[in-house]
Amino acid sequence: MVAMEKRDTRNDIIRIGMELIATQGYSATGIGAVLQEAKVPKGSFYHYFPSKEEFGLAVIDRFAEGYERYLCSFLQEQRVSPLKRLRNYLNAVADAVSLEENGCVRGCLIGSLGQELAAQNETFRLRLEEIFASWLQCLAANLDQAREVGEVDSTLDSQSMAGVLLSGLQGALLRAKVQRSAQPIRELTDTLFSRLLV
Repeated sequence: MVAMEKRDTRNDIIRIGMELIATQGYSATGIGAVLQEAKVPKGSFYHYFPSKEEFGLAVIDRFAEGYERYLCSFLQEQRVSPLKRLRNYLNAVADAVSLEENGCVRGCLIGSLGQELAAQNETFRLRLEEIFASWLQCLAANLDQAREVGEVDSTLDSQSMAGVLLSGLQGALLRAKVQRSAQPIRELTDTLFSRLLV
């Protein structure tokens, strides 16, 4: 019974930390604010995490696991053609951003932390790089399938196009935060399918 309680508390701290870091960044998110929101005594933090860095890595891993499941739910949908899967994914990202309660203020946690921390913390940088590499592989595999069924040119370099797509989406998410609009994501999608993936 005690072990279950510890696990739930740790999960609550990670979930709340993810929400706060997504809106205000890692550096601006104090441990005290997370614990207060989680209704956990201040002295308990180090019972669950040896350091704020370990807490940050746990938040990154939780977000990455959830987002990879989300990405795969679209890109591995076998009843839909590969390019339609990709379009469905991009449209869903735009729709999710449009529906955000605070108006496109979150963007992508991994992209935001990359901008904030990559030059400051090598441990974070390496973990974020691994996550982007995993997402790239998912996108490249989808484009490989599109090439195999003749939806895109047979000479398409799936790995390079996946990189263009991921970089474009991260940039569009950043612009969506600035503009408080999903329009940059929709523009990216339209350009991809009318100019690049033809």
